[in-house]
Amino acid sequence: MSLIGRNIVRALMQGSQHVSKGVHTSAVNADQNVCFAPAGISTLQPNATKEGRIKCTLIPGDGVGPEMVYSVQEVFKAANIPVDFESFFFSEVNPTLSAPLEDVVNSIARNKICIKGILATPDFSHTGELQTLNMKLRNALDLYANVVHVKSLPNVKCRHNDVDCIIIREQTEGEYSALEHESVPGVVECLKIITAAKSERIAKFAFDYAVKMGRKKVTAVHKANIMKLGDGLFLRSCEEMAKLYPRIQFEKMIVDNCTMQMVSNPNQFDVMVTPNLYGNIVDNLASGLVGGAGVVAGASYSPECAVFEQGARHIFSGAVGKNIANPTAMLLCSANLLAHVNLHSYSKMIKNAINKVLTDGKVRTKDLGGQSTTKDFTYAVIQSLA
Repeated sequence: MSLIGRNIVRALMQGSQHVSKGVHTSAVNADQNVCFAPAGISTLQPNATKEGRIKCTLIPGDGVGPEMVYSVQEVFKAANIPVDFESFFFSEVNPTLSAPLEDVVNSIARNKICIKGILATPDFSHTGELQTLNMKLRNALDLYANVVHVKSLPNVKCRHNDVDCIIIREQTEGEYSALEHESVPGVVECLKIITAAKSERIAKFAFDYAVKMGRKKVTAVHKANIMKLGDGLFLRSCEEMAKLYPRIQFEKMIVDNCTMQMVSNPNQFDVMVTPNLYGNIVDNLASGLVGGAGVVAGASYSPECAVFEQGARHIFSGAVGKNIANPTAMLLCSANLLAHVNLHSYSKMIKNAINKVLTDGKVRTKDLGGQSTTKDFTYAVIQSLA
């Protein structure tokens, strides 16, 4: 059947699905067509037009971000997916051309969903502020829960097989609080903020996620043996929350031991919940176990909206304009976004196409041991849509 014919069939199948089935904000299992709204997260409808099309904020990001976003747009166009993008150039490395933070925040708050390339964080600030643009965006939208599903992909050779774990990171406080000062020359004090309210919130999110996705175990990652007050508070919050979920196994693990266990036996992990910095480190380490930054999708959730972006936050500046970056992670993000707004058949179609291309092994980008370009991989996915 031709691609046009398949699009007509899919359009007929989706006709009554776009809005009428209760589109809502929800976290999404990367492999199940299930919507998930943890306690405290509202089920508000994304912004939709009269024609039933859904509006989504789009931030290309820095580095290879625009190239990855272009791949998503090409696939959406080929599959005739009913999503319209509201694009914003948003960058800290080029502040002159960047859209104002307020405009971007208002767009995401209005549309409820966003797909975002990675934003570069320069080593110095143009304004002298300590908060990065990423921090400002997360705080303005209260994007407190970052979820990264690290899963082995078909025909991607790695040291470990059948890796399947979910890393849930609190990302509005902790070490990334931007509270530091030089008390006397040569002495800098950097404050790590841990609060009971936010520790309890992320712990509840993690256990709710585990229940909804049929997971069996939650591991709290900490350093309470050294930071007895700060990480101690986080760990106690997780321990108290675990008592409310007796069917979910709970364990705690010191972060340095956790990193060793991840590289030696990652299959022991199911759902992990971490403070800000540890989650960032574990996300990147785990991504390396399944093929690298180009194959892992992530998302950040607030009580009102969801932002979908790559799980390992690297802009890959060395590949800009070379047409060699792997678009798999961003395409998986787009598929998760579609499942999030109840367009499940489109989501499954994109994931199946990606898996088919990877399984065939004829089109591989350089990070996966091949010589194919970004466009080669994108068009191979388009040809595999069914």
